[in-house]
Amino acid sequence: MPREMNFEIVNRLAPELGAAEPLGRVGVITTPHGQIHTPAFIPVGTKATVKAVLPESMRDLGAQAILSNAYHLYLQPGSNIVEEAGGLGAFMNWPGPTFTDSGGFQVLSLGVGFKKVLAMTAETVQSDDVIAEGRDRLAHVDDDGVTFKSHLDGSMHRFTPEISMRVQHEIGADIMFAFDECTTLLNTREYQECSLDRTYAWAIRCISEHARLTTERSNKPYQALFGVIQGAQYEDLRRKAARDLGVLDFDGFGIGGALDKGQLGTIVRWVNEELPVNKPRHLLGIGEPDDLFTAIENGADTFDCVAASRVARNGAVYSRSGRFTVSNSKHRRVFAPIDEECDCYTCANYTQAYLHHLFKGKEILSSMLATIHNERFIVRLVEDIRGSIVTNDFYEFKADFLGRFRAK
Repeated sequence: MPREMNFEIVNRLAPELGAAEPLGRVGVITTPHGQIHTPAFIPVGTKATVKAVLPESMRDLGAQAILSNAYHLYLQPGSNIVEEAGGLGAFMNWPGPTFTDSGGFQVLSLGVGFKKVLAMTAETVQSDDVIAEGRDRLAHVDDDGVTFKSHLDGSMHRFTPEISMRVQHEIGADIMFAFDECTTLLNTREYQECSLDRTYAWAIRCISEHARLTTERSNKPYQALFGVIQGAQYEDLRRKAARDLGVLDFDGFGIGGALDKGQLGTIVRWVNEELPVNKPRHLLGIGEPDDLFTAIENGADTFDCVAASRVARNGAVYSRSGRFTVSNSKHRRVFAPIDEECDCYTCANYTQAYLHHLFKGKEILSSMLATIHNERFIVRLVEDIRGSIVTNDFYEFKADFLGRFRAK
């Protein structure tokens, strides 16, 4: 099938004296709706909107692409309506590249009653049927797909690899992901192995259906398909998944699944040592400053995360001196921006005292201004990391930034 997505590596991270060979690189992903210069942070617009921020504002703050959620757009307004509108970008007035996830993460979050278990201890009891205490299971997985109950109205639905492909083709994102099962760290080793086999079988079905739909919809721009690497925190399973999917006809890869943040760099490195060098790698659900340095150093090219906008709505904002809650009383009379070094619209025009007032007054503008700042802060941080690789001072920049960010 004709490809309209290309990935070119233009720089590589130089090794640090005495350290293992780094996997970080600078590249360019070319899509039908423009280029993405990597490493790049991809803000999440779950329902075709980054909450509290205009798409035009996201463009102004430097976002190169937006990721939306296939599950949510399928339920509301319906993927067919997004297609009738001209696709995701036209629907939300976003001119650049777009991503959609497959809906596979909902297999985890719905299946365990919205309890997203990402860590475990040695004392944790593992099980093949993880469910949050006091919650109902809303999704049931079998080898063919997943049956789930809508969190909106309780109606029953079915996702299979083929349905996920159809939904994502209708949404029309430039980059989409194969349907996968995302397990929790509380699942047994035996279940992780079965799930990995299931995700591999689904990946083959996704490739087949993607090829069929691409031919059937040849009048539409090409949509790239990324496979998703699972395997929890088991090195052999992660490497096996990367090797198995790495030889399939994917345009790139997503690194997904439950993991302990303390092992993020190790797991990303396991995977990227096995994946093809010439294809882009997207790390799903990661966006905190510390994690970005770790992921980039170990070979991840793009990232998405809701954290920047989610914490903003609760008054938490990023600064070069660390994250703080601007609604706390000590900011009531601080007539200075969130971050003196930030170039965002919020910091150029508003003070911590004003944001404190907005949050205390429960004004809608509080979420807008805080989100604009947080998204710009993370987008700019990744821009700066990309630049530091090019100028060969990544390690100095990392030490300086994290030293200040962690100081408190």
